[in-house]
Parts: sequence; structure tokens; C-alpha cells
Amino acid sequence: MNNPEAVQLYIPTLEELDFYQSRLFDPDTMSYNAPWFPPNGCIPFPKEKWAPWYERWVNQEPERFYAYLQRSRDKAFVGDVNFHYNPEDNWWDMGIVILAEERGKGYAKQGLRLLLQRAFEVNHLSLLHNHFERGRQAAYHLHTLNGFKEGHEEDGIVHLYLTKEDYFNGLSDQSVV
Repeated sequence: MNNPEAVQLYIPTLEELDFYQSRLFDPDTMSYNAPWFPPNGCIPFPKEKWAPWYERWVNQEPERFYAYLQRSRDKAFVGDVNFHYNPEDNWWDMGIVILAEERGKGYAKQGLRLLLQRAFEVNHLSLLHNHFERGRQAAYHLHTLNGFKEGHEEDGIVHLYLTKEDYFNGLSDQSVV
């Protein structure tokens, strides 16, 4: 993968949740989710659920953030990113999903960096957390490449953390020649 096309964060309108709906119902994209939503990981998202979901997730920073990843060249949506506050653990859980047909093009790396910038530079969050199966090596590599540290593993699920301090230290480390 050389010279990936640029992506940007795009806050969808309520009417644009059709992309999210189709993403949630795409078996190739959602296969990672199959252990929780058998048989293929897909999650129904009927139109009557759009408005309450939108009200809860969009324009709720810093508690919650949701955005599409939009390819700059043609304005196509290639995935989405989010974070939300977890009061039980006093951190923000995060997520990133790239459409199956768009994987391997550098969008996840860019999308995660945009999400981290939004979380730490715009919203001044203290700690981001993500967790997934140990076997998802691409996801694990993406997170550790961007400064996440492994916390613990439970039942085959690895928990990764990135503090605000580690994020900013990583930025300064990247500028050292």
C-alpha cells in the first residue's frame, strides 16, 4: 500500500445514516462481529431507530463522537469511527470499522489518526480504550503502531489503552530526526 488516498472525518446528517445501516448489514464487513451477533455479525438498523440513535451519538462531544471516514477524492464513505465515555471504567471506548472492500488501502491508519486527534487535541480526553480478539493481527498492529499499549487479555480478548500523555509523547517522538 503506497500513497493511500486521503480520508477525512465527516459528521453525517440523519438522512445519511443509510451508509451506517448498510455497513451494519454487510456480512463481509461485519464478520468480525459474528461471535456476538451470529451467524454473520450483521446488526439490523431499521429506519425507525435512526433518530434516537442519532440524537444519542452525533454532536455529543466530548461524551460521544461518531463520524464517517470520507475519501477526499470522490466523497465516498469508506468506514466510520467513534468513541464514547465509559463511566464504569473512567475511559472512552473507541471503534473503527473500514468497509471490507476498502481494507488494505491505508484508510484505517488515517482514520485512527484522525480519531486520536479529535479525541486528544480537540476533546482533551484522558484515555482511550479498545478491545478485540487477539487473532485480529491487523487491528492489533494498527493500534500499537499508533501508541496503544496492551493492558490485559481476558478470554482471548486483548485490551489496549492510549493515554493523552502517551499520544502527545508519540507525536513529539515522530518529529525527532
